[in-house]
Amino acid sequence: MPTLTDLKPATPWQSLASTSDDWDALGAQELLRMLHHLHLVRAFEETVLELDAQGLVHGPAHSSIGQDGGAVAAVAPLRSSDQVTGSHRGHHQFLAKALQHVDPRGHDPRRAPIPPGVVTVLYRTLAEILGLADGWCKGRGGSMHLRWVEAGALGTNAIVGGGVPPANGVAWAKKRRGEGDVVFTFFGDGGVNIGAVPESMNLAALWSLPICFFIENNQYAVATTLAEETRETRLSSRGLAYGIPAYRVDGMDPVAVRLASQRAVDHMRAGQGPVIIEAEVYRFFHHGGGLLGSAFGYRSKEEEAAWRARDPLLRLASEMTSRRWLTDEENAALRAAAQAAMRGAAERLTEMHANKRRIVPTLWPKPEFRDEGLRGDLSEFAGARFEERETASGKLGEVKYVDAVAAVMGRRMEQDERIFCLGEDIHRLKGGTNGATRGLAARFPDRIIPTPIAEQGFSGLAGGVAMEGSYRPVVELMYADFALVAADQAFNQIAKARHMFGGETRMPIVVRTKCAIGTGYGSQHSMDPAGMYAMWPGWRIVAPSTPFDYVGLMNSALLCEDPVLVIEHVALYNASGPGPLEDLDYFIPLGKAKVVRPGSAFTVLAYSAMTPLAIQAADAMGVDAEVIDLRSLDRAGLDWETIGASVRKTNNVVMLEQGPLTASYGAMVTDEVQRRFFDDLDQPVVRIRGGESSPSVSKVLERAAFVGLEEIRAGFARVLADSGRAPPPGRTA
Repeated sequence: MPTLTDLKPATPWQSLASTSDDWDALGAQELLRMLHHLHLVRAFEETVLELDAQGLVHGPAHSSIGQDGGAVAAVAPLRSSDQVTGSHRGHHQFLAKALQHVDPRGHDPRRAPIPPGVVTVLYRTLAEILGLADGWCKGRGGSMHLRWVEAGALGTNAIVGGGVPPANGVAWAKKRRGEGDVVFTFFGDGGVNIGAVPESMNLAALWSLPICFFIENNQYAVATTLAEETRETRLSSRGLAYGIPAYRVDGMDPVAVRLASQRAVDHMRAGQGPVIIEAEVYRFFHHGGGLLGSAFGYRSKEEEAAWRARDPLLRLASEMTSRRWLTDEENAALRAAAQAAMRGAAERLTEMHANKRRIVPTLWPKPEFRDEGLRGDLSEFAGARFEERETASGKLGEVKYVDAVAAVMGRRMEQDERIFCLGEDIHRLKGGTNGATRGLAARFPDRIIPTPIAEQGFSGLAGGVAMEGSYRPVVELMYADFALVAADQAFNQIAKARHMFGGETRMPIVVRTKCAIGTGYGSQHSMDPAGMYAMWPGWRIVAPSTPFDYVGLMNSALLCEDPVLVIEHVALYNASGPGPLEDLDYFIPLGKAKVVRPGSAFTVLAYSAMTPLAIQAADAMGVDAEVIDLRSLDRAGLDWETIGASVRKTNNVVMLEQGPLTASYGAMVTDEVQRRFFDDLDQPVVRIRGGESSPSVSKVLERAAFVGLEEIRAGFARVLADSGRAPPPGRTA
């Protein structure tokens, strides 16, 4: 028989309950402040449901009534410089933090009217939920994307668990700044099981980040019960797996939550790392709107009544009245004042028209605001020194491409202490798997940060760092395909943040990734990411084809206030070409293509490793092709002036890309070229691209899947034939 020994967890996991003495110790003033804020949040939510019932809330109205006491209590120990992220059901989380910011000490609402700052918070939050220009995000965020940086409310989030990785990034930045600030990230029981959350918990524990994972366990993910979600329904148990201390509390008891929150804050401010708080709460209404869950049959009326009897607002008021710190009349007056404030906000935003309530028409955002702030205006490049290889002021010579990658990163990290790199294995193997970070770990040991295999976790963390604004992360995704693992953070979060939060949220993050077509790594390691990233207009994309261009474009990527994808190609890493021998400080402008081979027969649009191959094929065939290196690939970065001038000269276009037909970048460019320059084209754009399937491991099948010299030369011959010409005599196609 084996010997069995019980293992002890490495960290505490405790249930915390308040006592009567705890209520006494917290005192009348603090309880009154919490009660007042809770009345405001409750009246706010009731107003939202009222407007929703009248058809004035466009989109979902996820009420927090019943859960609101936990958020007010959790935020109570925080200061304005502490930050929170919230969930899709996040009105109460946002309001609690905003009210704490404008009313930190708490005026006595029994003796003074509601302060103007509080009225403004209520008005602007309601305006945002209604999608109006006076909202915090100018109407773009609505109910699920509420952000007010000055108050420490980094943003609520419509993706379940989606706000957790960015919150980790904010905590990383807070720790590095060393000012003692902490972060709370709120999510529900449904979010506990999504991959972003455990990845983030592991990173937070590994790096001792000052973040509290606050789980609002409201018993249901829409209509799915907790027991149907997970076998271990005590969700705070997740802390044991990562060495994170955890508390389980009655979320309907504001003082218990307040005590747990204070313990978490003290733990984090002392530099001891993350904490988990699981608050058992209950949403009184259905997932969205003002109907009860019992109306949909997944909850009983008896269950709802039992939880309503534990209403945190009633609990706070009754505990205070029993101590003679509050009278029933004063409590009623608090509620009436909160309701009056919300009526005032609603009356400013709505009006009666034809016997029906409507939004005041002048308060809607203007339609022309649709795309404003989708990306930055690049004003950060004012005064930048732009160079091209042909007119470079510094010494040039033969430089290996991958050496330029490491050299320019080292130079920028030397000049800008805000820049740091993170990714898998970047600290060892003499510069990662390809040498792109060679020598940097020795020079910057605390800024070359190796990560676990957790692309969603560390990509989202980097996005949070960028959003916080103090540092500039550079993420290495070892293979481009791994962006699909990090897809929510890359595309739902990072790409959309600036626009979604009103057009003013900077997102200075650089993602480096390599295209490994032709290396035998098969279908899941061979993606060309250009087509996928180009679908998300928040991303800028650059694809340098020479060492000189790599230095200039990477410098521009690191200066840019938008997220930038830098595509590298394994076929270029060990190739040498003209590059800077000393000057690593010049820029190449984003959005500027380059004619790298003048010609008149037809225009070839290429990027990355396809650019030198296009030149090689044209030279070998003796074809007078004009080759344009696109360099900037995002929609905003396509240089239509350079492309148009070439098209009007040649009247024929070839779109050249190495990857397959699916998720194709070339399809987007081809469509745009044919629409823009239809009258200038003698024939349809010819596409040279790979097959339909992703590359296989078999050398023969892989070669058949992507574009090489043979396919390029055949494509060039085809465009000549279609235009009634043939390759020059003595040259082979």
